[in-house]
Amino acid sequence: MPSPVRPDLASPTDLSSDATRDITAALRALLADVFAIYLKTKNFHWHMSGPHFRDYHLMLDEQSDQIFAMTDPLAERARKLGGMALRSIGQIARSQRIADNDADYVDPLDMLAELRSDNQQLTRELRRVHELCDEHGDVATASLIENWIDDAERRVWFLYEAGRTGHNSRG
Repeated sequence: MPSPVRPDLASPTDLSSDATRDITAALRALLADVFAIYLKTKNFHWHMSGPHFRDYHLMLDEQSDQIFAMTDPLAERARKLGGMALRSIGQIARSQRIADNDADYVDPLDMLAELRSDNQQLTRELRRVHELCDEHGDVATASLIENWIDDAERRVWFLYEAGRTGHNSRG
């Protein structure tokens, strides 16, 4: 049973207690997903191989930096609302919805496809939390999420285009 929040540790907000509870729980789950996708992106960055090594390696490094940059604003937003952020790797493992990949070898195109799928999943979760924020009138969190959705969609696009093997003139 979690210990109660001491009143002097709670952050003041004009959002309802239901909003604070629901939004901060959703932010913690997002944070766990972001850490999971960050580490998977770094994993694939470190273990990339093949003829497109340099391009893929650099792209995944850039994407992992972008993903990691979400962690502090996510955690701090939960705290600003009076909730808690994540506390441990164990809590991340229990909360994440992005599956780990511990395989000894993953084909480079499979890496790109898996990360594309993970970023699509993250985008769906971001949209779901945005809807929750809209329901509770939390425009500040919704505003942050809108930028992260755009970033995730850009990652999906880059991963999709980098993983294409055929030529297609259709848009």
